[in-house]
Amino acid sequence: MRNRRLLYSAVLGVTGIVLAAGITTLASAEPSHQTAPVALSHPVVKGPKPTIVLVNGAWSDAASWGRVVKRLQADDYPVVAPPTALRSLSGDSAFLASFLKTVQGPIVLVGQSYGGAVITSAATDNPNVKALVYISAFAPDTGENVATLTGRFPGSHISNDPNAPIPTALSPVPVPFLTPDNKPEIDLYAKADQYRDLFLSNRVTAAVAAELAATQSPVASTALGEPSAGVPAWKKIPSWYLVSDDDHLIPPAAARFMATRAHSHIVEADTPHAAQVTNPGIVTSLIERAVAATR
Repeated sequence: MRNRRLLYSAVLGVTGIVLAAGITTLASAEPSHQTAPVALSHPVVKGPKPTIVLVNGAWSDAASWGRVVKRLQADDYPVVAPPTALRSLSGDSAFLASFLKTVQGPIVLVGQSYGGAVITSAATDNPNVKALVYISAFAPDTGENVATLTGRFPGSHISNDPNAPIPTALSPVPVPFLTPDNKPEIDLYAKADQYRDLFLSNRVTAAVAAELAATQSPVASTALGEPSAGVPAWKKIPSWYLVSDDDHLIPPAAARFMATRAHSHIVEADTPHAAQVTNPGIVTSLIERAVAATR
């Protein structure tokens, strides 16, 4: 029983704010004047093309970009999708920052979900990163974390019980590590029976969703609660943002708030959280729009 209390104590401080998704603490932000309709055609880009670096979020992996990779490669873009460890925001960002230094020439950096928080830190002070593209993603400011941004606006399906110590869509699994404050670390898995709704808004078959749920990469509870450090890259690097209007994880109002604050070029689409899986054409088009605008 004591171990169970320790388990809940460790995750409560990290994810508890997510449970308060029904409490609105800020007014809903409207899209900025940069909001644009979904681009269905691909901009023509002449000359050498930048490397597109794709960063996955929690409860997925680099393979989630597969259909986007195929489209970008068909358009002759060099593409890489390094794995995200999902252990800590600082560690994941440091790894990506190191990886980016090995890429020669200009870079367009793309993050989905938690991957958006990673690129926000990793791209800072890298002159080769010419554009940031957020796909249903977190774009935190200094001191913000993924958990608080999820709970800032109502609408997330991450939990249907505001009093639950762990979001009801997630299952905690203890791991043999300690958090920086010496509490038991916990990996958080999305429950298989809720995966299809939470990430895909029921837009794929149950069989496809079951396969994705079975191969998901869990995220450490520490990563969701760790504040973003340093100057966010979106303050200096131009950004593009896909607001998924049928997102069941990040409330669309939260996405609009982050995108507007970052002065992003905003595209809204009737897509779920994992838009790169269900709507790779829209995602590819937005990436190529960013490329064309920064050349």
